[in-house]
Amino acid sequence: MGGPSRYPAGVPVTVITDSTACLPEQLAAQWGISVVQLSIRANGRIDDESRFDRAELIDTLRAGNAVETSPPDPGAFFWAFQDAVSAGADAIVSLHISRKLSATADAARQAAQQIRVPVYVVDSATTSMSLGFAVLSAARAAAAGAGAQRVLDVAACRYTTSQEFMYVDTLEYLRRGGRIGAATAFLGSAFSIKPLLTVADGEVAPLARVPGTRRALTKLVDLAVAKAGEQQVDVAVAAATPSDRDMALVQELRGRVPKLNDIVLVHASAVITAHVGPGALSITIAPIP
Repeated sequence: MGGPSRYPAGVPVTVITDSTACLPEQLAAQWGISVVQLSIRANGRIDDESRFDRAELIDTLRAGNAVETSPPDPGAFFWAFQDAVSAGADAIVSLHISRKLSATADAARQAAQQIRVPVYVVDSATTSMSLGFAVLSAARAAAAGAGAQRVLDVAACRYTTSQEFMYVDTLEYLRRGGRIGAATAFLGSAFSIKPLLTVADGEVAPLARVPGTRRALTKLVDLAVAKAGEQQVDVAVAAATPSDRDMALVQELRGRVPKLNDIVLVHASAVITAHVGPGALSITIAPIP
């Protein structure tokens, strides 16, 4: 459900997203962003991913037990949209995970048909903080008084230029969940070969195969730094359970990205974790226009 109204008074455009954007709660609250939750089914129950115990999820995945994910019910979007209208929104921009990875945008479009103000539902063709940074930029533009088209343009400028760089211990979780996409080319690799992945054309795609975890993480950082180049960028490191390893990546990126605007360490969405596995992590490079 949408829950109590949290939208800034007097802002004509409200920005809404879904939980795969990996936005820290405090940032979403600061900018008046409503986050509609995807769901997880495991161990005989189904719940919003924000209410699903992360440690339980990781234990379930490691045990090889079934974990399923599902998009929000259209009703959840309806109430989020209605809350925004009640708070005074003249238009709503709803930014979501790639349609090739989830039917979330379809649920939002279904709900939008019942709302009396314009609702612009966007398939970002990406996920994680590539989506999250776009959502934040859109919300900041809305708070500054931008109209719906300007908010849409600001968001598109970010999600179309951002890139995810992902490390996974194994492709087995992506294979089980049917989200493996073009990374099927890496299936059958030796156990010691670690796949590096990205999101391209809205689906998971291969980047490189590297022997050993340490070399793979070194390559992951090298690829991210090369993407950043001399552009001013925001950077995020997302992991299922932040650890010393992830903090080390943050510090390395802080030292190697020459025009770093901001860098954040965030929890990976539990839904994303269910598909990439508990050992996975990602680096997002998001150029600033």
